[in-house]
Formats: sequence, structure tokens, C-alpha cells
Amino acid sequence: MDFKSIPFSFLGRPRPRFAFKRRRVFRTLRLEMKLKHWRFDLALKHSWAIATDVQHGALAGKTVYPVVFVELTDSHGRSGLGEGSPSSQYHESHATVAAFLARVEPARLSFDDLAGSLAYLDTLAAGSFPAKCALNLALLDGAAKAAGQAVYDFLGLGFSPRRHVTSFTIGLDTPARMAAKTAEAVAAGLPVLKLKLGGPQDRETFAAVRGAAPQAPIRVDANAAWTTPAEALRHIEWVAADGNVQFVEQPMPPSLPDADWAWLKARSPLPLMGDESYQSAADAERCAHCFHGVNVKLVKTGGLTAGKAALEAARARGLKTMLGCMIESSVLISAGAHLAELTDYLDLDGNILITNDPFRGVCTQLGVLDFEGAATPTGLRCSTAN
Repeated sequence: MDFKSIPFSFLGRPRPRFAFKRRRVFRTLRLEMKLKHWRFDLALKHSWAIATDVQHGALAGKTVYPVVFVELTDSHGRSGLGEGSPSSQYHESHATVAAFLARVEPARLSFDDLAGSLAYLDTLAAGSFPAKCALNLALLDGAAKAAGQAVYDFLGLGFSPRRHVTSFTIGLDTPARMAAKTAEAVAAGLPVLKLKLGGPQDRETFAAVRGAAPQAPIRVDANAAWTTPAEALRHIEWVAADGNVQFVEQPMPPSLPDADWAWLKARSPLPLMGDESYQSAADAERCAHCFHGVNVKLVKTGGLTAGKAALEAARARGLKTMLGCMIESSVLISAGAHLAELTDYLDLDGNILITNDPFRGVCTQLGVLDFEGAATPTGLRCSTAN
């Protein structure tokens, strides 16, 4: 055999080896988040006014209240719903909420990183609490749904059925109309009333409401209408003489010195509940010297996360706690109900003050809040109304 004709592979020499470098390809999974927001005008059953709506002795009541809904949806198909109810009392409007939301980069938000998402929102602007509230609710709704839990369980709070009673608010109006609103509330079986005062006919309106609801416990809310400690004390002593008033909410402006509040607290025959004076957990220490309790609102603090912190900070300082609301749909009212275990009182009636609620969540039966009829068991337990 001709040596030259032997194939190279048979010569006992090793086959040439070719080294291939395996390149590892790392793919970063980026969940695209989409943000949708829209305005919705809630229609009130009755004209709505509080002390700040009194202009030169005349009431400037509202029949429509604009809110903003937001929806977050990621590329896994997970979604979360939120709501912001801006108030001119805090220099907020639909326009300010929309302006903040327009600055948000949805890709910076994630149902899997709540802390990082909320920290990002705080970098966009100070304040802007109604807009941050709407996004906070949507993030928690989506995160709790992903975990297969209701928000109250996701937050480790739970919810006691058939236990949480809300008051029902009678807005400022003429004495005759306030009596008619009260009679309607009594007929609906609402057991506790919240009465707005600070108008031109306080004594007449109080008498009209009491006449229509002789046995009902009443909570008085002056919305900062009484401008001095002496004036506030006179009004508080007058309503205390009724014998069935539970407390007085925000009798004086929040700008008054702590010494004025301490003076009033020491002399008041009724507990004082801070509302406009209590914006967040940072106010707890001051309010412990000025009030007997505080009213927390989600749109005032910036959502469920900050609302929970505000309630816990108040309780840690021995303050009574109430969770209140603005005019709101069932989205925000349901969100508030998830914190009910941290409260002594509830004033979550915004969704029963309106006629066109586009959502369904926590229900109110005879003044008792319950999720028994909610269509969905997870997240905020809120869904589109049928």
C-alpha cells in the first residue's frame, strides 16, 4: 500500500480538534408596564357643601365631583386599579393629578417591587398625594392579585366581617334640606350620622337633623370653621349639651399654634379629632398633644401604604383613629376598608353619596361595611359594576 494513499485519519495521529467557545446569552426579561388614566365625574345624590364652601353667608354646593381612575397592566397580563379624588381644599384638581401622571414612566413601576416603585414616584414631585394615591392603590391591587390574596391579607391585617360600621355624612344645606337628607339616611338604616357644621345656620341645622334622627349618635365636623379657641369651645359646649355627640372633628384651622390646640383639648367636653391637621405619620407626635384622635384619608396621605403608616403611628401614641374619605367611588372606599382593622371609627361613605358608581367592591348594609358581596376575592376586591 502506498503510504501516501492512507487517509490521514488512519495514521494514528489525533484528529485535529477545533475549540468552540460557547457564548452564554443572558436575556433580561423586561416586563412592560402600561399606564392608563381617565377622568370620571361622580354625580352626587344631593348638593354637597362643607364649611369651606360657605361664601359670604351663602352655600356653594357641588352636584358633580371629578375623580381620576388609573389602571396599570404589565406584559404578564396582571393589572391593578386605583383612584385619586383631588380636593380644592388641598389645592388639588383633576388637572394637577393628570399633570403628575403624565410625568410617570410606566416602565419604572412594578407589581414585584412596590418599595422601588413608590420611591420612584417620590422623586417626581413632593406632595401630589391624590395622584400617588391612585398609583399606590393600583400597585397594591396588582401585587395582591399576583399573590392570590385580598389586600387586607397581603398587608397582614385581615378583615372582620359584620363588625365595621361607617357613619353617613349630612352635608351643609338649608335646615329643611338637611332634615330631609337625615330622614332618608334613617330610612336606609344608617345608624351613625356625621354632621357638617360651620355654616350660617348651625343651630337651626343641628336642630333639624336631631329632629329627624332623635336617637342617632352624631359626629360633628366643623372643617376648621371656628377660628379661635374661645369660639370653638363655645360651639363644642353647645353641641355637647345634646348628650349624644361622639366627638368634634377639626374645630379650628390647622395653622393655629399648638398652644391654642392644647388649651382647647384641656377644656373640651368632647373628644377632638384632627383631620386637616393630620396629613401623615410625621404629624403623629404633634397631634398627640393637640387632639384625642385623628382622621386618616388615603388621598391625603398618598395611598394605602402611607395611610397604614399614619394609622399605626397614631395608635402608637395613644390616639383614637378614624379612616375617612372624600367623595369617592367604590375603588377608594374599598381600599380604605382594607385598613379597617386599624381603626376605632370609620367614615367611608363616599360611594353611597353618589348615584353613578362605575365600580363594585365593599358593600354597605345598614351602615356595616363588608366584602361578602364582592365579585372578586383578591386585590382590592373591586370590579366594574354590572
